[in-house]
Amino acid sequence: MFNVTSATGIAYQLGQNNKNLQRSLQRLSTMQRINSGADDPGGLAVSMKLGVQIRQTEAAISNMSNAKSYLETQDGVLGTAANVLAAMSATSIKALGAADTTTQALYELEFSGYKQQLDGMLQETFNGQAMFSTDGDNVVTSATAATLTISLTGQTMSVSQLDLSSVTNLVGSASGLGATSGTIAANLATALDNLASLRATNGSEQNRMGFASDLLEVNKTNLEAANSRIIDLDVATEMVSYSKYKFLEESNLALLAQANARSEKLLKLLE
Repeated sequence: MFNVTSATGIAYQLGQNNKNLQRSLQRLSTMQRINSGADDPGGLAVSMKLGVQIRQTEAAISNMSNAKSYLETQDGVLGTAANVLAAMSATSIKALGAADTTTQALYELEFSGYKQQLDGMLQETFNGQAMFSTDGDNVVTSATAATLTISLTGQTMSVSQLDLSSVTNLVGSASGLGATSGTIAANLATALDNLASLRATNGSEQNRMGFASDLLEVNKTNLEAANSRIIDLDVATEMVSYSKYKFLEESNLALLAQANARSEKLLKLLE
């Protein structure tokens, strides 16, 4: 009876050690301390919430990246518009010295081409979204800049669809360019001032987006670190546990074999 009871106890301990050994092997294979709710119910719940926050932050970073690309593309168009205005200004000055109507007509043709290029910029888009609004006014104000909303975690930001028509509307016809170059030059100067205001608005929004993007990256790093402390495995500690359970399993197997051997000897004595 003593040997049977001992063997039963050893078999039970062997089963428990085997469970612990399998759990330790699973943790070492996944490098995660928590692989199921039974491992740490509270820790798993917190880790799941942190995981959702990390995914949300990653989505916000993606949105921010798209917004930054929008603003950079918009600024590229505005920079080109500044070059066009400079070319138009130079052409209007050259037209003053035109010696004949033929030369004058060539300058008017050149000026008209620049005007057409400038007007075409109003239709520029980014991923199908208009980059510029038009209200028919010649004055730059915050009210004339429509906005696009960018969704972040816990807040929203906006980027402006700048009113480029406040620049293009000031540049009129090239007809009689030489005679009206004084008026055209004044209008071009005002258009350039408006364009500078638009680029300043764009630049300030790019800076704000940069700071917001940095904040999101920092938040993501901290969330990942917090989740790692909860769910990731301490390999050194787990290797110690694995070695212990492995040793106990081998010891239990040896003891169980001895208990079974003693039972067999008793049975032979009773034959």
